[in-house]
Amino acid sequence: MAGLYFHIPFCKRVCAYCDFYKSVDLRRMDPLLESMHRELDARREYLGGEPVRTRYFGGGTPSLCAPEAVAGLLDHAATLFDCTAAEETTLEANPDDLTPAYLAVLRRAGVNRLSVGIQSFDDACLKLMNRRHNAAQAVEAVRSAQHEGYENITVDLIFGVPGFGNDTLRRSLDSALALGVQHISAYHLTVEPGTAFGRRAARGQFAPVDEATSETEYALVHETLTGAGFEHYEVSNFALPGFRARHNAAYWHGVKYLGIGPAAHSFDGRERHWNVASVTEYIGGAPAEAETLTDRDRFNEYVMTRLRTAEGIDLREAERLFGKERAARVLRDAEPWLKSRTLVLAAGRMAVPPARMLVSDAVIETFFETEPDTATK
Repeated sequence: MAGLYFHIPFCKRVCAYCDFYKSVDLRRMDPLLESMHRELDARREYLGGEPVRTRYFGGGTPSLCAPEAVAGLLDHAATLFDCTAAEETTLEANPDDLTPAYLAVLRRAGVNRLSVGIQSFDDACLKLMNRRHNAAQAVEAVRSAQHEGYENITVDLIFGVPGFGNDTLRRSLDSALALGVQHISAYHLTVEPGTAFGRRAARGQFAPVDEATSETEYALVHETLTGAGFEHYEVSNFALPGFRARHNAAYWHGVKYLGIGPAAHSFDGRERHWNVASVTEYIGGAPAEAETLTDRDRFNEYVMTRLRTAEGIDLREAERLFGKERAARVLRDAEPWLKSRTLVLAAGRMAVPPARMLVSDAVIETFFETEPDTATK
C-alpha cells in the first residue's frame, strides 16, 4: 500500500514559528494547481502499481484551496492510481477557513479526516504566534466539522511557548479534550533561525524555554492526554484507539509515497525525490532532485523513525533487514539506556517509553552510523 501527498504552499499570514516552505502570493494558486495536475500525469508510474491507502493535503494552508480543486486532484489521481482501497484522506486546515459550506463540499469531495491547526486555545498565545484565528473560532470550526459528519478530526497544539505553560497549557489541553476529537498532535516549539521567532531571538528579544520547563510541559501533555484515554504512539502524536494517523505512519515504516507540488518529497522504496521549494520554479517545470539511499542511510532512517514510536525497534525485523551484526550492535549500544530505563526491551522490541520520548533524539544518535558505504542497488 502507498500514500499520496499534495503540497499546497500558500498562506494568508506567516506564523512566527513556521520554518516550512510557504508563499503568501495566492494569485499563483490556479497555475500551481495546473502544474500539480501535470506532475500527476508525469509520475503516474512512480508507485509501481501499488494501491493507494492514504491521501494527504499538507502545506502551507490547504484549506485556502477551493474544495472543487481538492476534488479535482483526488479525481485525477484516481484515474492514474488504484485508490479504491483509500482509507484515509486528510486535509490540513486553519480554523477560520472551515465554514459549514466549505466543509460540506469538502466532505463530498472525499476528504474524511481533518487536521485543524489550532496551536493554542489562548488568544494572547495565538497573537504571539501570529495566528489568524482566535480561540472561539477554533472551537466553532471543530463543532462545525462534527455537525457536517466528520468523525476523524485531529487538532494541533504547540507547547514550550515562553510565558504560556502551566495553567495556560492545561486549559488548552482541556479545551481540546472537551471538543471530543479523535487525535491530538502536540509539538514542542522549536525556534528556527529563518522564522520571526528566530529573528527576535537573534536580537535578544525572545528566548526558548529551558530544558526543565520543556520536560515539565511534556509530562503535563503526556499525563493529561493518556489520562483521557489517548494512546501516546509517537513523540508528538496521541490518538484514541483506532484513530492513529495512517498517512504519517506510512512515512515511519518505509512505505512508498508520491509527493505532488513544490517542496514535496517522494520515496519509491529505493530513492528519495524532492521538488524545488519555489512556486515559480515548480510552475516553470523544474525537475525533482533525487538521491539513492545507501544501506547506512536506510539503517539510520529505520532507527530514527522506529525509536520515535511506541512500538520501537523489532529486533527480529532489524536483523532481517540489516543483518545479524547490525542487530547485535544495536543491542550492545543500547545497554546504558536499558540500564537507565530510558529504553525498555520486551518481547523482542526495544522502545523509548512514551513518557520519556522527549529525549528520544539523544537515544537515536547513539545508534547512528557515520561511516559512508556504497549505495544499495
